[in-house]
Amino acid sequence: MTRSGLVDRHLDFLEALRGAGLPVSLAEDLDAFAALGVVPWHDREVVRATYAATVVKRASSRPTFDTLFDLYFPRLVGAGAADPSAVDEPGVRDNADALADFRERLGEALEAGDADAVQALAVEAVGRFGEMPGRAPGLAGWSAYNALRRVDPSDLTDRIVAALLGQGRTDLEARRQAGRRVGAFTRATEDDARRRIAEEKGADHVADVAVRPAIDRLDFTSARRADLEEMRREIYPLARRLATRLTQEHSSPRARRRGPLDVRRTVRASLSTGGVPLTTHHRPKRPRRTELVVLCDVSGSVAHFASFTLLLVHALREQFTKVRAFTFVDTVHEVTHHFRPGADVGDVMADLAASASHAAHFGRTNYGRAFSTFLERHPDAVGPKTSLLVLGDARSNYADLALPALREIAGSARHAWWLNPEHPRHWDTGDSAAGPYGEVVPMVECRNLAQLGELVHDIL
Repeated sequence: MTRSGLVDRHLDFLEALRGAGLPVSLAEDLDAFAALGVVPWHDREVVRATYAATVVKRASSRPTFDTLFDLYFPRLVGAGAADPSAVDEPGVRDNADALADFRERLGEALEAGDADAVQALAVEAVGRFGEMPGRAPGLAGWSAYNALRRVDPSDLTDRIVAALLGQGRTDLEARRQAGRRVGAFTRATEDDARRRIAEEKGADHVADVAVRPAIDRLDFTSARRADLEEMRREIYPLARRLATRLTQEHSSPRARRRGPLDVRRTVRASLSTGGVPLTTHHRPKRPRRTELVVLCDVSGSVAHFASFTLLLVHALREQFTKVRAFTFVDTVHEVTHHFRPGADVGDVMADLAASASHAAHFGRTNYGRAFSTFLERHPDAVGPKTSLLVLGDARSNYADLALPALREIAGSARHAWWLNPEHPRHWDTGDSAAGPYGEVVPMVECRNLAQLGELVHDIL
């Protein structure tokens, strides 16, 4: 049931934020509610800033927050204050003259960098060119794709560049600025289509099916190029948070108590209570740092997942006694030397991408051949102090799985885990051997940065 009151809308909004992966606690819920009681509700941007200040913890979560805020607290309803003759009158929404007039006005607004005009034109574009009449019940009646395909704003790029060059900008500056302005119009059009669909089907529905999750909850296998860049920037902040958390846990009184009983200190302390040991004392527990060996499938879309995991391990290398990393497609190639102290993240990513060719002889993923080759070439890499991490989707093109080889490798390790970037519902479908491999090495779902961080924390 759709909630209508402001309190209910507030609760729905925060539930949507949690559903998208933003960690909004009850305390922050109450803080936001209290803060909203002292700010003017007639100023939408003040309300947005108030919510953001109380519930958004990281900059990477802000785009998801803004998208959901616009769904639950839209800037307008219907066509808003758009020109009735442009949108509301039947028969004049979309024809050649209307399109030419609209593109001319859009070109002028983009040339001038008039953000308010661009926003208004995005609303008009959806209302005029994005409606899909006659859709079956339950289907969305608005399409940003249809509107953008009809208007084709990227075709105006050269016009914007020419205008910026006339203002004294360099060619590179002009093209970058033109790209940003066209991108702003595209995003505004997509936002308005979501707003209209939310009016028809409810904000909760759109939040569930049309809003991309926060960057740390976005699946590695569905990330776009821009998402991958943002994920790469998030790796080292994630490593710092993990390192801080581990330090706090290892130095806490509870962690220290887990050490062996210190009989002498316990007896001496009992003298003050007549020999009754009311308080036990323990020797500090020695931190046990482990050696880590990582085996990474670097074929296809799994390569992004493997690269991010390797980068996180590299950033946390001081938490391990020793780290060795190997990549494979159908044979094994060691990449440990790429993780040198102080290495630039971009350089490491480029080195890993270039080294992928050394992990493939035949070009088709073959886990069995990779495990057999690893056991033959690096028999001493895994030992009783080693934690083994296997990264991949367990899809081996129906080749021999070499389960005895994997069993021997995992049996030599102190611990072993297999991180799979696919959703469990896809395991054991097609050429996936997740089931048989999972019987040898425990297989866990690892589809995004949030899950990756938790799993690496558990390993450490």
